[in-house]
Amino acid sequence: MMGMVGVLAFAANAISALLLLRFKDGDANVRSVWLCSRNDAIGNLAVILAASGVWSLDTGWPDLIVAGMMASLFLHSAIRILRQAWGEIRFAGGDAR
Repeated sequence: MMGMVGVLAFAANAISALLLLRFKDGDANVRSVWLCSRNDAIGNLAVILAASGVWSLDTGWPDLIVAGMMASLFLHSAIRILRQAWGEIRFAGGDAR
C-alpha cells in the first residue's frame, strides 16, 4: 500500500517540482518552495524503495535508513535557505520588512 501511495505522490510532486524548476535560483522564498517540492519528490521515491525493501527483506530497517537520509536532505535544504535568507537580509541593509 505504501508503495502505491508513494508512486501517486511522486507523480504529483514531480510535476510540481518541474513546474517550479525555473524558480530554483530565485530569492529565498521561491527557492524554498522549489526545494520543498524537489525534496518531496525525492522522499516519495525513497518511500517506494523502502516499501520494496521492507517487503522483500521482511524487516523495518529500510524504513529507518530512508528516514535518516530524508532527515539529512531536509536539514541540508533548510540550512541552504537560511543562509540565503540571511544574505538577502544583509544585502537589503538589515531591513527585514
